[in-house]
Amino acid sequence: MTEVTPYADPVAPSALPAANARAVYFQWGSVVSGAIVAASCFFVATAFATAIGLAVSSASPTWRDTSVGLVVLSGAWVVLTAIGSFALGGYIAGRTRLTWVGSPDDVHFRDGLYGLVVWGLGIMLGVALACASASSLSPVRQATGAADTAASEPSFLTYEIDRLFRSDNRPSADDPGLRAEAGRILERSLDRRDVSQDDTDRLVHMVSARAGLAPAAAQQRVQQIVAESRDAAHQARKSAIVLGFTVAAALVVSAAAAWGAAVIGGRHRDQNITPSMVFGNRRRAPAYTAP
Repeated sequence: MTEVTPYADPVAPSALPAANARAVYFQWGSVVSGAIVAASCFFVATAFATAIGLAVSSASPTWRDTSVGLVVLSGAWVVLTAIGSFALGGYIAGRTRLTWVGSPDDVHFRDGLYGLVVWGLGIMLGVALACASASSLSPVRQATGAADTAASEPSFLTYEIDRLFRSDNRPSADDPGLRAEAGRILERSLDRRDVSQDDTDRLVHMVSARAGLAPAAAQQRVQQIVAESRDAAHQARKSAIVLGFTVAAALVVSAAAAWGAAVIGGRHRDQNITPSMVFGNRRRAPAYTAP
C-alpha cells in the first residue's frame, strides 16, 4: 500500500510570551519600515500627479479658471494616494512584527496601534522632507539680499499688476520697486470696501506715468484692476480652503486605512498567510505521494 505523506504545515510564527509583552510593546523596526514605505509611496505618487497636472493647487493664475472636474479629480487623487500609501505601510508593520500571545482583542488593538504609529511617523517624515526642501532654498534667498524681499510683489497678483502697467510704449526695463508698491496697494485694498483716495491717486499717477495714459483712462484702469484683484484673492482663498480640506480628509481617512491594514497584516501573520504575488485563485499544495 502506498503511503501518502502530505506536506508539513508551515512553522508557526515566533511568539512573545505575555511576561515579556510590556518590555517589547513596540518593535520599532517594523514601525519605521512601514513609515518609510508609506512616506516614499506618497511622495512618488504626489510627484507623478504634479507631473501630469493633477496638483491640488498652483501658483499660476490659470489655476483660478480650473474646472470643477479637475479640482475633484485632484482631490480624489490625493485621498486615494494617501489611503494606499499608509495602508501599505500599516500592513508591513502589522505583518512583520512578532506575534504576541494574548487575548484576541488585545492582539487586534496592538496591530491597529502599530498602523496608527506608522501613520504618525510617516507624516512626520513627510513634514521633515518638506522643511528640508524649503530650507535648501534659503541660501539662495539670502544671497539675493533684503532689497529683493522688500521689492517682491504678491505672486497671486502678478497678472493683475502686468495688466495695470500694460502699454504699447512700455519701457524696456521693468521697475521691481514700482510693481511691488502697486502690489502692496492692491493687496491692502482686498479686505476693504473702498480704496483710500491717497492710494487711488498714487495708483493713477503710477499708471499714467508708466503706461502713458491720460488721467481719466488711468483712473478707469485702476478701478478695473482693483475689482479683478479682489476676484483673484477670492479665488485664491477658495483654492486654499479646498487644499486644506482635501489634505485634512486624506490624513483622517489614511489613519483609518493604516489601522485596518495593520490589523489585516497581523491576521495574516498569525495565520501564516502569505499574499500571492500573482493574480488568480490561491490553491493548496497537492499531497506528496511517496514512490
